[in-house]
Amino acid sequence: MRLTRYTDYAMRVLLYLGARPERLCSISEIAGAYDISQNHLMKVVSDLVNAGYLVSVRGRFGGVRLARAPIEINIGAVVRHTEDGFDLVDCGSCIIAPACGLTGALHQALAAFMQVLDGYTLESLLSRRADLSGLFDQAGSRVPALGDVGSS
Repeated sequence: MRLTRYTDYAMRVLLYLGARPERLCSISEIAGAYDISQNHLMKVVSDLVNAGYLVSVRGRFGGVRLARAPIEINIGAVVRHTEDGFDLVDCGSCIIAPACGLTGALHQALAAFMQVLDGYTLESLLSRRADLSGLFDQAGSRVPALGDVGSS
């Protein structure tokens, strides 16, 4: 099973915000911490806001934060929300599908995969919150400040 970059980014945003519950964070800050595309991250954040996982505050001192407590954010539900489909193979167009056991085996494997993710909340992924925060702080110190871009 391979998850999309969209789901990867959604999980990264949730982890970042979960590690920094005391404040609003900007999309550029999150993108800089992970060294990922800010444009793509904006779409993911917008979707997470619309789905009720995040709250967005507009304005000069705005940003995003979790809309619920990390214990209330189920990882399986987030993955179901961010993934378009879970067809591991295209059995619908295969001529042997009616007699093939692979379809059932793949459905069973996917159900087991999702059952494991359903057993986790964002809180359980944040069990080492202080370590995560420290790593984000280190990453942030490598990202140049806006005034430093292009200077020698």
